[in-house]
Amino acid sequence: MKVAQKYLLILVLISGMISGANAQSSSIKDKKVLIVYLTRTKNTEAVAQRIQKEVGGKLIGLELVTPYPENYGQHVAQVVKENNSNYLPPLKTKIDSVESYDLIFIGFPTWGMKIPPPMKTFLKQYNFSGKTIIPFNTNAGYGVGSGFEIVKQLCPSSTVLEGYSTTGGIERDGVKFVMQGDKEKMTADELKTWLQKIKLIK
Repeated sequence: MKVAQKYLLILVLISGMISGANAQSSSIKDKKVLIVYLTRTKNTEAVAQRIQKEVGGKLIGLELVTPYPENYGQHVAQVVKENNSNYLPPLKTKIDSVESYDLIFIGFPTWGMKIPPPMKTFLKQYNFSGKTIIPFNTNAGYGVGSGFEIVKQLCPSSTVLEGYSTTGGIERDGVKFVMQGDKEKMTADELKTWLQKIKLIK
């Protein structure tokens, strides 16, 4: 092969790679994004806000018709009771046109090693068929528990991507909001790496 032909072939290959990368970036950019979260100590909210900075989209925090008790012990007792009875607490938050979104981030803290009952209410209340669901979580150090698996179970007709989980507050020990300083920076770096891994950002 002549030198000129070799250079022409290289240019064609490079052009194709650039076009492919631009097409992928454009397709992600053109997706309509919704970020829904439930928070108690504001840590999950902080993670949701950081995700919004990276990917854009609409940010919505879930509110209940009847809020949980401020007292931590009473809150835990109520959640245990709701889980045991499969009670789904009604939501004050209403979201219009969920069907118009392509990517839906679902953020929640771990309560009793499970997904919080209000988030189950949300996942059962709307139709997520054909949507891409991306879960994220904060916890007191014991991990996400069964949370991500429950998201998959409640969204059987959706594509559920790999989730992100990080340690937040430990309310039983009086440690509440922690997403500041070094923890905030570490979480921001982890989120960026995660979003790159699931191919939502470069």
